[in-house]
Amino acid sequence: MQNFDFHNPTRIIFGKDTIKRLSDEVPASARILILYGGCSAEKNGTLAEVRAALGSRVTQEFGGIEANPTFETLMRAVEQVRSQELDFLLAVGGGSVIDGTKFVAAAAGFDGDPWSILESIGANVSRALPIGTVLTLPATGSEMNNGSVITRRETQTKLVFMSPHVFPQFSILDPAKTFTLPPRQIANGLLDSFIHVVEQYLTYPADAMVQDRFAEGLLQTLIDIGPKVLAEPQDYTLRANMMWVATLTLNGLIGAGVPQDWATHLVGHELTARYGIDHARTLAIVLPSMLRLRKESKRDKLLQYAERVWGLTEGSEDERMDTAIDRTQAFFESLGVHTRLSDYGLSADSIDVLIEQLDRHGMTRLGEHGDVTLDVSRRVLEASL
Repeated sequence: MQNFDFHNPTRIIFGKDTIKRLSDEVPASARILILYGGCSAEKNGTLAEVRAALGSRVTQEFGGIEANPTFETLMRAVEQVRSQELDFLLAVGGGSVIDGTKFVAAAAGFDGDPWSILESIGANVSRALPIGTVLTLPATGSEMNNGSVITRRETQTKLVFMSPHVFPQFSILDPAKTFTLPPRQIANGLLDSFIHVVEQYLTYPADAMVQDRFAEGLLQTLIDIGPKVLAEPQDYTLRANMMWVATLTLNGLIGAGVPQDWATHLVGHELTARYGIDHARTLAIVLPSMLRLRKESKRDKLLQYAERVWGLTEGSEDERMDTAIDRTQAFFESLGVHTRLSDYGLSADSIDVLIEQLDRHGMTRLGEHGDVTLDVSRRVLEASL
């Protein structure tokens, strides 16, 4: 196992009717900006619950944060925070709203060009406003980590930043708030969670027995509940388990002390930035081909994955690995998600554009070994047509 530091300061408040706990978590003197996405939080009553829980505190609101939060939209929120001297941010929504809120928290008091926060991957962030979250869509794990992904619409650039200053102070997770989500968003959440685990687990052995077993348990849980979560949208137990799995996949535990990949995510980001495909669906497109083309470098962990997650013990090593990848792709399809570029109207002509973007953004040596070159990324995309 590799050396690691682990610290996660986020308080999780989990369960039914927990939004009222906001009155305990947000300082009475706070000047709050409530950030949210579209109109669903208003229609389903979540915003009304939030307003009631905050009571007489000074609050303002900022809506319209996109499914892939944009720098342009978030800078309007930054200006509102600055001009109104607000000092606490409350994200009400899914990972995109929370990611956007983290950027606003870092940018509001930042000296210099806020875009440089993304260009430096957060290395130049020295402070941020305090954040709380009310999670309504389990998927990204952003409610319990210090990462954020932001898109600049003007340049079609999608970048990541991380900073210990943007960990949420608390996150409220009420599974009942997911009951009215459309099936597409639930499927995306299942996909995102699954592939978050894969990016940290399917690399090479690091003698991290605890992390491996933890990761395998999360994957098996998602495989078990995935179709059921879609078929039974009012089942609290299923939604509770989905919500907690999504949080655990990216809160630092399974990634501590192990090599990590993330090539699938970084190639997928370009698909979202250029063609607007849902983030989770880009991962479902890229991952199967990424695994097939990198099978040799991942052989040991792929065999472990085949046996421990899919129960494959018969046949040659190559047969077991191929079957595990095929079953992974079939699982994605079972959630109603297409896994080919052609399913989204893209052809071979699109690949040159994507490779140019990867090159321009410095994504030229990806993966746990740094061996996912532009040529490898091209072959992955070609195999995904």
